[in-house]
Amino acid sequence: MNRRSDVRSKHLTADQKRKINQFQEMHEISFHHKDLLYQAFTHSSYVNEHRSKPYEDNERLEFLGDAVLELMISQFLFKKYPKMSEGQLTKLRAAVVCEPSLVRFAEKLSFGDLVLLGKGEELTGGRRRPALLADAFESFIGALYLDQGIETVEIFLQKHVYPSISEGAFSHVMDYKSQLQEIVQQKGAGILEYEILEENGPAHHREFVASVNLNGDSIGKGLGRSKKEAEQQAARKAIETFEKMT
Repeated sequence: MNRRSDVRSKHLTADQKRKINQFQEMHEISFHHKDLLYQAFTHSSYVNEHRSKPYEDNERLEFLGDAVLELMISQFLFKKYPKMSEGQLTKLRAAVVCEPSLVRFAEKLSFGDLVLLGKGEELTGGRRRPALLADAFESFIGALYLDQGIETVEIFLQKHVYPSISEGAFSHVMDYKSQLQEIVQQKGAGILEYEILEENGPAHHREFVASVNLNGDSIGKGLGRSKKEAEQQAARKAIETFEKMT
């Protein structure tokens, strides 16, 4: 550990050190330069209240992490969806890197518990503030990139971001039905039809089960809160089936 990192760590409380160390152990990440990790979780409000100490806030790391994240998500989408148009890719990427999505990723990783806040920010609920959590996620990506390179960032995203894309968390911005139709037409495989198999639950909490059929045979089933969503999920499952066959 370099002198700067050592000085900074001495001013962390035992609880703060414990939480950050537990985070690294849980996610099998070990920073070579701990000062980058501490900086990633240091909010400007904390720096403003500790001006006599060698702290830097995470805003510069946030700037870098935003660029790294956009590049990695772009690369992942480009490879995963070879039939998707530039416009569709742009729309999907925007949904993945928007603030609400970054907040969900940060919350799953309990980033809110790791951030160093000023007392004022703490008292006003800053630890759960969406913008703060999204910034912390980008800052962490920036710190990880500087500390260990793009390969380690890729491994981290494979664990914590990419699965949500593959599992359909952003299906609201994706037109799986159009993608499936294009695949079937290119293969000359036959005729697609959608069928609602079930309607369950009360009117205010309805769930639908849909099947997409190719030449009368089901090739995918999906669940959704609306018929349209269920059909989109069925199409997504069918696309996954085709991908495994090629």
